[in-house]
Amino acid sequence: MDIVMRGLCGLAAVIGAGGLLILVVHVLINGAAALTPILFTQLPAPIGLPGGGIAHAIVGSVIIVGIACLWGIPVGIGAGIYLSESRNPSLTAAARFAADVLSGVPSIIVGIFGYALIVTALGTFSGIAGAFALGVISLPIVARTTEETLRLVPNDLREASLALGIPRWRTVLSVVVPTAAAGLITGSMLAVARMAGETAPLIFTTLGNNFWNTDPFKPMATMTLTIFQYAIWPYEDLHQQAWAASLVLLLFVLGVNITVRLASRSRG
Repeated sequence: MDIVMRGLCGLAAVIGAGGLLILVVHVLINGAAALTPILFTQLPAPIGLPGGGIAHAIVGSVIIVGIACLWGIPVGIGAGIYLSESRNPSLTAAARFAADVLSGVPSIIVGIFGYALIVTALGTFSGIAGAFALGVISLPIVARTTEETLRLVPNDLREASLALGIPRWRTVLSVVVPTAAAGLITGSMLAVARMAGETAPLIFTTLGNNFWNTDPFKPMATMTLTIFQYAIWPYEDLHQQAWAASLVLLLFVLGVNITVRLASRSRG
């Protein structure tokens, strides 16, 4: 029975890893041919004409994800610190439950929320609205990762600091958080990878743009939106660019996850 169960678990692991391998190989085969310097340096060609690139989408993704990180990660870390260090069990239980529910909310609902709250107020689709939606998605990831990381900090460090007469808030900021800094960075990187791969919220908030635009208060292009648009248009050259953009995005997500694993192993 032990041999059978080990075999079944190994088979499940192979199937799971095999699915990822098939996905990576399939995207690599279809996208490698269009992965040229032009893809990263030029704007899209007129619809129906071959050539062009996705430079506008790469810059748009960097801007939108960057703005989302500016507010989503600090708020998420603050929420995680509260969940870990607060001595009010009722409030922490409610906040923890809210974070768990928010992490399970479909991203398209977050997009509709961003549309109703930001797009209707500004009267236009914008990168700011997309950054708001992505920030909401990142909140539970960063908060829960921060909480679990801070709980790994030995209580002896907290007690030693408090015994020296240092206030509790200063203990948290000067002792606990620096000790868990590697874990906080790990959670933030995972949130960035999640935000970079989202599409549904941006359809309702950012809309997309086939032209160069760095103004976050106007519609902006992102890599995920460009992949979606190019995939449904009936032009083979755009399909190739969509595969190439998918490969770039996939390599970015894989790179972030590998970096997180290596950082976690080093910390351990």
